[in-house]
Amino acid sequence: MSKEKQGIHRIAEMANVSIGTVDRALHGRGGIKEATRKRILQIAQQIGYSPNLAARALSAAKATAKIGVCVPQEIHFFYDQLWAGINDEARRFEQLGMQFVNRPVKTLGEGDQEAVEQLLQSGVDGIILTAGSPKELTPLINDAEERGVRVVCVSTDAPESRRSGIVCVEPHLNGSLAGELMGKFVSAGSKVAVVAGMLSTEDHRKKTEGFVERFLQQCAGGKIAGVVEGHEDEAESFQKTSDLLRRFPMLEGIYVNTVNCLPVCRALAVQGCEGKVKLITTDLFAEMEPYFQKGIITASIYQHPYRQGQIAVRLLADNLSRKENIPPVVHLSPSVVMNSNLHLFREMRSPEGKSGEVTAKGPAVLHA
Repeated sequence: MSKEKQGIHRIAEMANVSIGTVDRALHGRGGIKEATRKRILQIAQQIGYSPNLAARALSAAKATAKIGVCVPQEIHFFYDQLWAGINDEARRFEQLGMQFVNRPVKTLGEGDQEAVEQLLQSGVDGIILTAGSPKELTPLINDAEERGVRVVCVSTDAPESRRSGIVCVEPHLNGSLAGELMGKFVSAGSKVAVVAGMLSTEDHRKKTEGFVERFLQQCAGGKIAGVVEGHEDEAESFQKTSDLLRRFPMLEGIYVNTVNCLPVCRALAVQGCEGKVKLITTDLFAEMEPYFQKGIITASIYQHPYRQGQIAVRLLADNLSRKENIPPVVHLSPSVVMNSNLHLFREMRSPEGKSGEVTAKGPAVLHA
């Protein structure tokens, strides 16, 4: 028996675990509790054990670490772009032997608990997750991390969990930027409103808070006429926006803090409010272009969803393959889109552009 194998057997005996568990701990793989990993590493240090570096490098090169992805499919205007970033970056790591298991959910907060449970049962080593229902997901995330399965949230967070990291445009800043712009666009004493998705999500709630705080600071005598939830439903968002416009005929501004802006645009057109009500939206997709040109959309706060997807994959893959630390927070800087710079953004480019330059058609469902 080689010296290295003797060392592994000795550690297994001292820690009262299997040889396979020792191997997982020494090579930073998932599937074991963090407390067990720490105990094994402490014993290895105590007995002066160091695995053969060449063998370890060969093992890492052949490793087939498995990453699970749980991200919504709808609203596709935003999530197609997020999936495009995830899929493009995943293809690069698949060439190195890494596996990706996609468990998309239909909409934000719908079925994500079941999807995460399925991923954990399939034996993934890490998970990329859009936390639509953060309170319900927190115990699952904590359990995953305890077992050594790293969780990186993307787009929206589960802040009370012990997830390894979050990649997003900081939502309070996002809302604050919109609030400052709105305060400059409308006159003193104006009434404005917010059309949110779901205030139960960290992203939508903090955007709303940031907008309200900054708008009231920026606009002397300004008032928030209302905050309504559209629940990412087009019919509901259209109806609630129409109701807002009828209840507040002097409304001067609306901030839509999700990508679901088209029903709001249509409601403004139907009520004859094009150009009269300043509309600040979120993100960017090709169908928004005519509303920019007609002056219905004044500005949009772009969250770089493609880059968010890329970065989330890269952080987790580098952690699993090269043991690089995952930063707890990665915040991208939001961009302001207006009609004058609309053509500079990737969503407005020709579909004949290179791979990764246009919106993808969504995720393929891969089975473990």
